[in-house]
Amino acid sequence: MTTLIIGGSGFLGAELVRQVTAAEQPPAATYATRPGDEAQAVWYPLDLRDAARMDAVMSEVHPRLVINASSGGADWGVTAQAPIRLAMTAARQGVRLVHVSSDAVFSGARVHYDESSLPDPITPYGAAKAAAETGVLAVYPEAVVARTSLIIGGGSAHERLVHELAAGTRDGALFTDDIRCPVHVADLAAALLELASGNSSGIHHVAGPDAVSRHELGILIAGRDGLDASRLPTGLRSDSPMPGALDVRLDSRATQRKLSTTLRGARAVLHGVIAGPPRAN
Repeated sequence: MTTLIIGGSGFLGAELVRQVTAAEQPPAATYATRPGDEAQAVWYPLDLRDAARMDAVMSEVHPRLVINASSGGADWGVTAQAPIRLAMTAARQGVRLVHVSSDAVFSGARVHYDESSLPDPITPYGAAKAAAETGVLAVYPEAVVARTSLIIGGGSAHERLVHELAAGTRDGALFTDDIRCPVHVADLAAALLELASGNSSGIHHVAGPDAVSRHELGILIAGRDGLDASRLPTGLRSDSPMPGALDVRLDSRATQRKLSTTLRGARAVLHGVIAGPPRAN
């Protein structure tokens, strides 16, 4: 089965490419600026705002599965409109589709969110993600929309930030009131591939079970990596000019019951060394 990873050069996309390749199924993957490092993958440049180019890539690859792991920030054309066009093409061609969404679709007013919770975004990025979810499932109800949270793992943006803050090479703070349910990139990729291989459809939550603040996560990273946690500056997001929800906790228990992949919490992940994809139960 040919798998096409949209956004294959990104953090999550690269892990998806790695796991698909490890399963002896070299994938096709797209990139916006430069291809990823996996030599066995076939790389295609793709501006997601270019509908004709998207159709051309789909026609050339003839995938049986597409996983959209792209990240366009608040760019409406990339984050909201492009996934809907991709879903229309996938539906027309009978291609299995998994679209990766975000806990940014929620305001944090309810704190705890399961798959039945309706989006109420408060940022442009969250609004674009919410629009994509609605559009993807409207045109292709058989697709999987997988909401996830803060993605961690070697080389993640948050782990780089913690190292830079501890070294004093970057200004900033780790918020004590900004709470998420982090998931390791290897766990997330394995779960997405498992959802893709079954007959699941609709909304799924794919996040870790531990709700931790950005600061607590930083302390865990510092402990694992031998950094001086006392050097990590703290702050309150509520006192900062940064927009976004404060406390958003994705309830992934319903999805976890469908999976053999274990979605480990941040505490479990960061007390050990991750050498590869998670083991099934």
